[in-house]
Amino acid sequence: MKLDSAIIDLDGTMVDTMGDFVVAINLMLRDLGYPPVDRSVVALRVGKGSENLVNSVINYLQDQLMLVRAAPEKVATFEHALSLYQQHYSAINGQHAQVYPGVVEGLQTLQKAGVTLACLTNKPAGFARELLRLKGLDRFFGQVFGGDSFATKKPDALPVLKTCEALGTLPGQTLMVGDSSNDALAARAAGCPVVLVTYGYNHGVPITQVDADGYVDTLQTILGVCRTGST
Repeated sequence: MKLDSAIIDLDGTMVDTMGDFVVAINLMLRDLGYPPVDRSVVALRVGKGSENLVNSVINYLQDQLMLVRAAPEKVATFEHALSLYQQHYSAINGQHAQVYPGVVEGLQTLQKAGVTLACLTNKPAGFARELLRLKGLDRFFGQVFGGDSFATKKPDALPVLKTCEALGTLPGQTLMVGDSSNDALAARAAGCPVVLVTYGYNHGVPITQVDADGYVDTLQTILGVCRTGST
């Protein structure tokens, strides 16, 4: 595939942030009077934005508690739970996260090849920009958009199309790079080619079962599946 620009997902694609998610969720649950959950519970629910994560974890716990004992008498409103989660996440953002091997090398390779880069994630934009800064990845991206940047989130096509507009490139020549079906579905709906990494978060489903134009084990090899407008 020939490309002029690339849209790169963040969580599960560039940075392993599962540790941050687990810590922030469990701090929120503690404040609400719920027991903690383990990593596997959170991992199945990451990828569709903070609102979905908070809501689905609380629903899961309420279902579990109903089976063994009465749930807390007063269930906090969703808005209160989300506010607690965001407060905790802001405080620990990046502290339990690591950049995946090959990410920096892959971004450098794309940049040197003249590919314009944007980051598009379902994480709130403020958290995304701060995480990129903390991990030294912000230097690669002129544009960063989050789940609160547009009216809808991935897997809707709108965020991808709006990011293409911001980059000034056509969807057909803008590569989407992600780790889940959310990225693939959004790219397909927008008319962008899509390559998926094999190591991220995909709701417990093998990533090779998701329709994509290619799969890579590391971003360091991303240029091997495409050619840039400068070559």
